[in-house]
Amino acid sequence: MKKSIPNFITCLNLFTGCVAILIAYKGSLEFAAYLVGVAAVFDFLDGMIARLLHAYSEIGKQLDSLADMVSFGVLPGVIMFRLMEKSAMADPNTTLVQAEIIPYAAFIIIIFSALRLAKFNIDTRQTSSFIGLPTPANTIFIASLPLILAADQFNLSQYILNFYVLLALSAILCYLLVAEIPLFALKFKNLTWKDNAVRFIFLLTAVPLLFIFKFAAIPVIIVFYVLLSVFASPKT
Repeated sequence: MKKSIPNFITCLNLFTGCVAILIAYKGSLEFAAYLVGVAAVFDFLDGMIARLLHAYSEIGKQLDSLADMVSFGVLPGVIMFRLMEKSAMADPNTTLVQAEIIPYAAFIIIIFSALRLAKFNIDTRQTSSFIGLPTPANTIFIASLPLILAADQFNLSQYILNFYVLLALSAILCYLLVAEIPLFALKFKNLTWKDNAVRFIFLLTAVPLLFIFKFAAIPVIIVFYVLLSVFASPKT
């Protein structure tokens, strides 16, 4: 019975992702972005509860990956697709190709997310850290864009709703998903500074940024996470 509890939470992640995809498709990108946060909470809880209950199972591992493919693979592709459509509508000089064809380039995010998850499932190096940007971090980055647009306290809409900026972001994020870049995980085995210095530095930087800049801080925090991982990783 207890093995079913983490799987149930994983199914909540999957359900949330499905709802968010439909909502994003219908046009409410801001609400869909909030649901990304809900899915991320379920994704965190299923693993944590599985560890607490010692309720690991092979079906749970596979189910988690399938749920992540929807919530952190298909969903960010749909959000980026809708953002590209909005950017095309916002520009009076948009060509027919830009408006009707190029937005489908956003779906490359789905493909690279699938590759990332497949690599994670068979890569024994990723038990306590990551190789490449985790799909939840990638999705949170993309989902932050409509939230930034909704508030736009720093007048960033001109950059976010720029067709070429969105294309460049998609390409960079796809590369990071599968890049052979070691990234630390926010898993604390103890609370000593010696063993967790990089995690403490990250949190002590990220939390104030969120308080000060709110949603606009999220892309900066994820970029900081990647850079901190690169510079803090042991050199061979």
